[in-house]
Amino acid sequence: MESTIKFYSLKAVELRSYLFSFVFVSGNILLPQLCHLIPFGGQVLLPIYFFTLIAAYKYGIFTGLLTAVSSPIINHLLFGMPAFEMLTIILIKSVLLAIAAAYMAQKTKDVKLQSILFVILFYQGIGMIAEGLLTNSMFATFQDLRLGFLGMLLQLFGGYFLLKSIKK
Repeated sequence: MESTIKFYSLKAVELRSYLFSFVFVSGNILLPQLCHLIPFGGQVLLPIYFFTLIAAYKYGIFTGLLTAVSSPIINHLLFGMPAFEMLTIILIKSVLLAIAAAYMAQKTKDVKLQSILFVILFYQGIGMIAEGLLTNSMFATFQDLRLGFLGMLLQLFGGYFLLKSIKK
């Protein structure tokens, strides 16, 4: 017997969109705070993207985008992280992640490692190009690849297992 995963495409007019987004934004606030207890934890584990991936993949583009935009802004206002200089690029990457995850979930109707890998490669790849154009720095452009590889693995495997575990 094959288990199926139910995906939603919540709309802006649904209260559930805002409730789920609140839950995922809360996760994107708490997880970075925990990760920042480790030296360079934010740069290595890339925690601000984790629940955006889950929100968009499971609940669709609106909930994903609401989570993607709200999380970095609220974190910055509350804790000063991400730093103001990084806020634009993190917002760009978060939005790219939400779009890619929602698209992939809608297209495949399933959670597969290769689907999540594609989402990560898409948002990081396009995000790196945007970061390079904004910063004019090759060092900054490749920082997520150099330091955040572990975080991308956490998104890949952690995201996969969390999405598989919340089937209904």
